[in-house]
Order: sequence, then C-alpha cells, then structure tokens
Amino acid sequence: MRILVVEDDRDTSAYIANGLTEEGHSVDCFADGRDGLLQASTEEYDVMIVDRMLPGLDGLGLVRTLRGAGRQVPVIFLTSLGGVDDRVAGLEVGGDDYISKPFAFSELLARINALSRRPPLRGGEDSLLTVGDLQMDLIKRIVTRRGERIDLQPREFRLLEVLMRNKSRVLTRTMLLERVWDFHFDPKTSVVETHISRLRTKVDKPFDRELIQTIRGTGYRIHAD
Repeated sequence: MRILVVEDDRDTSAYIANGLTEEGHSVDCFADGRDGLLQASTEEYDVMIVDRMLPGLDGLGLVRTLRGAGRQVPVIFLTSLGGVDDRVAGLEVGGDDYISKPFAFSELLARINALSRRPPLRGGEDSLLTVGDLQMDLIKRIVTRRGERIDLQPREFRLLEVLMRNKSRVLTRTMLLERVWDFHFDPKTSVVETHISRLRTKVDKPFDRELIQTIRGTGYRIHAD
C-alpha cells in the first residue's frame, strides 16, 4: 500500500515509516499540516496516518478540509489526546480510526490492514447490495441511485453498508456505534445522528422518495416499500 504519514515528531514519524517500509509498504512523511494536506490533495494514498497536533494546520482541520474536497482516503488519527471527546471529534470530522500514544506498532499495523481489507466476495449477488433504486457495489466501492453516482466518505459508506445489509431491519444507536465505529460504549455525542443526517442529504434529499427512516425511540432502518 501507499501510506501518507503526517506527524511532526521526527522519532515517531521515522519509527512508523521504518516499520511500514519493512512490511513492504511505500511511505511518504510530512511534518506540517498544510504540507500534508497539499500532498493528500494531489496524490493518491491507500491510508493516511495523521497526528492531531500539527504545525501549520492541525489534524482535525486537515481531515475536515480533505473531506470537504471529496477525498475519501481512510484516515487514522494518531495522538496523545486520548479522551473520549477527542476520539469522537476525530471521527466526526471524517476520521476512520483513532490510536492514542504511546502505541504498539503491531496495533497500528492491524488497524491499517483492517481499513484496507475487503471481505472476500463469492459472486455477483454478494458484491451488490440493493434497496429500491439504491445500489451499492462493494467491489468497486460505488453507490448509485437511479444510475446517479453518490460520493460518500469512508465512514458514510460503512454506515450505509450496514443499513443496506440489514434492510427493513431497525438498528439501534448502540448497534450502529458497535458495527460502524467499533464503540462498545456510549460516547454521549451525536456522532450517529450527524452521519445519518449526512447520508440523508446525499442519498434521499436529491430524490423524491426517502429510504432512510427514523423509528422514534428505537433507531434507524433503510426501507424501500
């Protein structure tokens, strides 16, 4: 894989780069947030590792700007800010995972592999999810509705995938936190509601039929009938 590391601590950056290079990956390193943003905006990467506290532009601002420009590369935040609120803030701007310093390289490598991994698909039916006129191609990572492509961030894609795999079934907020964010606790924030709202804006709002439904007091489902 091609991996971009944006980390201002030289020792940490070198440690990560050396380990990933030994695993056979290609690694580019930048120490300034603005430089990292420019690189991520002009080059293609499989995964980014971004420190929260960076000179020039902090990690949250970097990822927020990147997502606003439509770049969907998976992002792992790496930082000494390990509180629940800090982790949630990173996820809400479009991060896909969060590792607190100090960390074990084996854990970082496992998280990278998990983000890049695609489950084996046995055939055409397994690779295509359909709910009404909404389709998700799991191989090409493309979502369309009535033939019109819908661009989703990685976490939005994952959330929609979970809903579509469980079409017509009501999923609680807790179930979504566990399956989409791997949270086995309630972070007491609106991260689920925020992402559901973003999905509705992209999946439902441009069309005359709503598929994503709120079941008051219970959770959410996607339903075509």
